[in-house]
Amino acid sequence: MEVAPLKPRQFGSTHGKLVVYFHGAPGAPEEGQLFDLEAQKHGLTVLCLDRFAIPAALTGEAYYRFLAEEIAKASGEQPVDFIGFSIGTFIALQTCRYMPNGVRSLHLVSAAAPLEAGNFLPAMAGQQVFRLAKAAPALFMLLSYWQSLLAWLAPKALFRLLFASAAGADKALAADPEFQARITPILRSCFWGRVRGYVRDVEAYVQPWSAILADIAAPTHLWHGDADNWSPPQMAHYLASAIPGAAATPSFSGLSHYSCLYRAVPEICRGLGRG
Repeated sequence: MEVAPLKPRQFGSTHGKLVVYFHGAPGAPEEGQLFDLEAQKHGLTVLCLDRFAIPAALTGEAYYRFLAEEIAKASGEQPVDFIGFSIGTFIALQTCRYMPNGVRSLHLVSAAAPLEAGNFLPAMAGQQVFRLAKAAPALFMLLSYWQSLLAWLAPKALFRLLFASAAGADKALAADPEFQARITPILRSCFWGRVRGYVRDVEAYVQPWSAILADIAAPTHLWHGDADNWSPPQMAHYLASAIPGAAATPSFSGLSHYSCLYRAVPEICRGLGRG
């Protein structure tokens, strides 16, 4: 099917080393703002594609291929670095397969591993959502539209709902007015008018996909908090063992999902700037 080209959001340096950021689900390109100052400091240009704006009819391999093609266009066919957050790590890994020589490195933050690879669900704060997406897609769609309504009419209530189970350092983040002011518009952007794109990513994630990991050749770095209850630490351990190019990266003590992202951003940007 014909799909209009995407105009990626850009953060950091205007003409720096190119990095592509894959936001979470829920999430939105505005997440890339977190990289802006550090990327400027280290000469990086961070691009974030508006994945959920891509027509929902584009699914599976065609969807990942389209993302790879859009990134190749934006980079002029030059190699780029990937950073993925949460379920965005799943999309980054899938897209990487269609750029076998185009990805210099992968940085997976608070990474979500394949559900079939371990008994992860009982330790996941979003386990009910993932179970619903897998077993009853129609009901999951209805839930997502209800969240969309909340995002429009009561965004603070949606924020409280999603962060009710915050663990580790995410508890302090969730109580921080600055963090609330940053995340609430992202949730609105995700759910309002982009529900079907969000649903596509989650429904794809809950299907088996561990077989692709053996094909990931790019050097891969895992950044994870040992208190993460959205993507349990066991997920990072599994990915480190299953991805051939994965490097051993120590976990951050006391950090959970978003707090790990905040902690990892300056270190990732510093490392990419030196590379």
